[in-house]
Amino acid sequence: MALAFITFHVEGMSCSHCENAVKKSVGALTGVNSVTVSLENKTVSVEYDPELVTTNTISDMIDDQGYDVI
Repeated sequence: MALAFITFHVEGMSCSHCENAVKKSVGALTGVNSVTVSLENKTVSVEYDPELVTTNTISDMIDDQGYDVI
């Protein structure tokens, strides 16, 4: 299992509720190893297994929470 790392620029996150919603939803995806959210930098960084989950799936999950992936 070779892990990959990606950082998304995300608009609309402004509080700890936003941070927790993204961490919980993205972290629940099969193949996601870790999720780090920076409200200050407006980023979501994800360590994941590309054999189990795609970056599009991760991006879609962030969108589903109501935030805009740029």
